[in-house]
Amino acid sequence: MLMPEKWTAEQKLFPYQVGFTCPPFDYDAAPSDFLRMCPDTVGVHGWMLHVPDYAHGLDQRKQNFGMMDDFVHCMARNGADVAAQVGSNWVHASGLGVEGIRQHCQDLSDKHGVAFHMAGYAMVEALREMNVEKVALNGAYHWPGWWQGTVGFLKEAGFDVLWAGNFVDQGWFETQEDVNALRWIFDGDLATKSFDFVADKAPDADAYLINGMCNFRRDDGVPQRPLHLTRDLEERLGKPVIGHDTALYWRIFKTLGIAPVTQQDRLLESLKS
Repeated sequence: MLMPEKWTAEQKLFPYQVGFTCPPFDYDAAPSDFLRMCPDTVGVHGWMLHVPDYAHGLDQRKQNFGMMDDFVHCMARNGADVAAQVGSNWVHASGLGVEGIRQHCQDLSDKHGVAFHMAGYAMVEALREMNVEKVALNGAYHWPGWWQGTVGFLKEAGFDVLWAGNFVDQGWFETQEDVNALRWIFDGDLATKSFDFVADKAPDADAYLINGMCNFRRDDGVPQRPLHLTRDLEERLGKPVIGHDTALYWRIFKTLGIAPVTQQDRLLESLKS
């Protein structure tokens, strides 16, 4: 049986359909986190990139950048309204630059008839929406080439990065290898301690950012992304706290023209006004 080239509203399982993709070998929390704050008119589907020899290298991201086309095409053929790419490093690893990434997202959206958003560029869009000029970056688990690439991308986009550094720079771990061994899941109190450190280094920042898709264990041991922590961090620091996860979700909601049904951070709450 031939599937439809274009899905009508009557054929779709949900009025709003979102597809996520994530790096190879990452069981990603984004589809679950996003769906849990959505109205029940939203459906979510995941598509994990498959690169057999993948080792999280920036060069491998660049080599496999064309897989974004495959992903968006697949989601368009399945009736998705938005296709969203998880992982902040893909934008700077591509070598396309800020304007090149913006154009790439637009080109894929136009080609396949479905909105395509990348986490790294969603951060830029979110900061511009909030009229932020000065930022400080909590590089979290990202090793130097990763968070420095993010800093370069933010600077190219016109933001003043007052301070940036990862957990090693902040003094919580001796080596990057110690960080990597934890597979990006950390004790819950590290979120507060690391943001206090960053805020102390950059008290004049308009907003505090956190790189990538970090995880911090809550009291019962379940890992949580920055999405779950930003409201408390914002209350503590008195300024917006934005992660690449929250920026991507905000961009998806904005495209769909809806808002979270749960109470969230300043960025996501702005969708309700």
